[in-house]
Amino acid sequence: MEIVWKLITWKLKIKKNMFFPKQKNVKLKILKTRRGNVRLPAFMPIATRGAVKNLTPEELKNLGAEIILSNTYHLFQKPGLDVFKKIKGLHNFMKWSGPILTDSGGYQVFSLSHKRKITEKGVKFSSEIDGKEIFLTPEKVIDIQLAIGSDIIMVLDECPPYPCSRKYAEKSLDLTLKWAERSKKHFNLKTIHYKLKTKPLLFGIVQGSTYPDLRKKSAEKLIKIGFDGYAVGGVSVGEPREEKIKIIKLCAQILPKNKPIYVMGYGRPDEIVEAVKFGADMFDCVIPTREARHGRIYILNEKRRLKIKNLNSKNFYKTLQITNNKYRLDAKPLDKNCQCYTCQNYSRAYIHHLFKTKEPLGQRLATIHNLHFYLYLIKQLQK
Repeated sequence: MEIVWKLITWKLKIKKNMFFPKQKNVKLKILKTRRGNVRLPAFMPIATRGAVKNLTPEELKNLGAEIILSNTYHLFQKPGLDVFKKIKGLHNFMKWSGPILTDSGGYQVFSLSHKRKITEKGVKFSSEIDGKEIFLTPEKVIDIQLAIGSDIIMVLDECPPYPCSRKYAEKSLDLTLKWAERSKKHFNLKTIHYKLKTKPLLFGIVQGSTYPDLRKKSAEKLIKIGFDGYAVGGVSVGEPREEKIKIIKLCAQILPKNKPIYVMGYGRPDEIVEAVKFGADMFDCVIPTREARHGRIYILNEKRRLKIKNLNSKNFYKTLQITNNKYRLDAKPLDKNCQCYTCQNYSRAYIHHLFKTKEPLGQRLATIHNLHFYLYLIKQLQK
C-alpha cells in the first residue's frame, strides 16, 4: 500500500496545477473549477438539501450567484446516493450548471452532538429522520461527495464547541488533522484516473478553537499535506466577534495567498467586508435567506454605496423589519436604488401585507432582495 501511495504522489507532483498561479505571494482573483470560473471574493447561497429556500436555480443565476453550497450529511440521507447515481449527480437533479461546494458533515458533528459518537475511525450518528445509525468516516465522506458530483469537496473535521478547554481543543485538532491526511490519500486514490480538467477540488479545514498556537499548527500541517484550498472552520459557533476576527486574521496570514481561503458559515455584511481585507476569499451564511423569511431586510445606506471597500464599520448598511406597522402605508420600494426584481416591482406596503397575511410570496420577494444585497456587496469587493 505504501508503494502505491508513493507512486500516486509522484504522479500527482509531475502534473502541473492548472487551477492556481505559481507565485506563492500573488493573491488569487479567480477560482477555476471543472464547472467554470468563480470570481473572488465569492458568496455562496446555501442550498443545504439541493435548494435555496424559496428560489429556483434560474433565479439564483439571474441574481448573479456563481457558486452554491450544499450539505453532504443531509443529501446522503435524502434523497440518497441511489438517486444521484441514477440521475448523474446533484447538478442534473436540481438543474444548476455552476459549481457546487459540499460541506462534509463536520458541522453536524458539532450541531448534532447529542446524537453522535466520535471515534478515531469516524462519527456515528443517529438519524433524526428514522433513527437509523449513520457512520461517516473521512473516506466515506469523500465517496459521498464524489457521488453527489461536488466540484469542491470538504474533508471531514470535528468542529469543537465554544467555549472548550485547551485539552479538548488539542485532542479535537489532532483527530481533525488525522482525518485530513486520510481524506487526502483517499481522494487521490479515487481521482487518480480523472483528467485534470474534470477533477474536483479538495479543501482542508483549519480548526483549533480560539487558541492561536493550535490554529497555527493546524494551518501549517494542512499546508504540508497539500490542498487545493483551505477553509477556516469553527468561527460561527458562538465566539465573540473579537475572537472571530483574530482567528480569521491569523489564518489568512499563514495560509498561502495563491489558494482560496474559505471562512465557513460567516457572516454579516460588515464581517465579510472586514474578512476580505484580511485576505479571505469565500463565504457562506444563512443570514440573507433566513432573515428574509422573518421579514428582516438588508439595505445599503445611500451615501455609502460606492465606498464599501474602504469602510471600517457597519455603517454602510441598515436593516428594516418589514412586518412593523409603520410600513403598512409605505409606497416606496424596499430600496429605491436597488435593481433587484423585488425593488423594481413591489412596494414596502405590499410586502408588509404579504407577511402579515402569511402569503409565501412575501418570503420569496424578501429572499430575492437579500441575496441581491449580498451578491451586490461581493461584486463591489471584487473591484
